[in-house]
Amino acid sequence: MRILVIAAAVLALTAAPVQAQGRRHSQDAAKPADNRPKVDEKAYKAALERIPEPKDKYDPWGGARPSESSKKPK
Repeated sequence: MRILVIAAAVLALTAAPVQAQGRRHSQDAAKPADNRPKVDEKAYKAALERIPEPKDKYDPWGGARPSESSKKPK
């Protein structure tokens, strides 16, 4: 009898998280998706054109290796 009670308790404890993951809230799906502001294409393109072009190419590993002047020619 004790084994049956322990088995039922283990089964109940393992089934509880599965049941919680399966629930879906219907209230969230009913909300309209138009709450986000509309993107203005002209303003977006104008902002992209105001970004200056870099003069030098960016080197993310520049600090990890020696500079070009310290290299010895072969």
